[in-house]
Amino acid sequence: MASSSSSIVMASSSSDEACGYDVFLSFFGQDTRDSFTDHLYHNLRHSGISTFRDNEGINKGEQLQPEFKKAIEESRASIVVLSKNYATSTWCLDELLLILEQRSKGDYLVLPVFYRVEVTDIRNLKGNFDIQVKPSSKWTYDNVNKWRTALKQVADLAGHVLSGPETSFLREIVDTVYNKLDLKEVSLPLNIIGMARHEEEINSWHVGDVKSMK
Repeated sequence: MASSSSSIVMASSSSDEACGYDVFLSFFGQDTRDSFTDHLYHNLRHSGISTFRDNEGINKGEQLQPEFKKAIEESRASIVVLSKNYATSTWCLDELLLILEQRSKGDYLVLPVFYRVEVTDIRNLKGNFDIQVKPSSKWTYDNVNKWRTALKQVADLAGHVLSGPETSFLREIVDTVYNKLDLKEVSLPLNIIGMARHEEEINSWHVGDVKSMK
């Protein structure tokens, strides 16, 4: 894969930003970047939760860039959006390894979000999650074994499975982050609220029947 520079976006935060981020978002861009993950990011942002995400997602190469490793290490939690093609990306799988490694150190929340996938397919490594060794420098026996173990581990964690309206689903995720990280609700300035409403209006022009989730 060709490498390219990435644009990194961080939301406003209710926590001390000197300590890093509240949440790191891990997701497969082609599945959810411009839809679910974008709505999730803006819900977190408008709720005052400091959030790190890759805002470009153009082919980034096989090696995880240092700023992503640093962001995971400096976050208090990671939300892993497990979508249909998440496990086809070595980038996502390497992120998952780092996220679970951070969790093993203690006091780190990993919240899996099962987006239009079956939890049992991930736990049992079926379909797109049945990853195998390939003739590639990354898809080696050792790497694939680590990734398969990581997928099983994340599938066994308590998380959120999409059911019902996405607006309610997004609110549940934000509420979980608040409760688990013991964050306090923040009052957004009027100008920020106005910007959020303006974004909702613009978004409604483009998504048709799908309501704004911000």
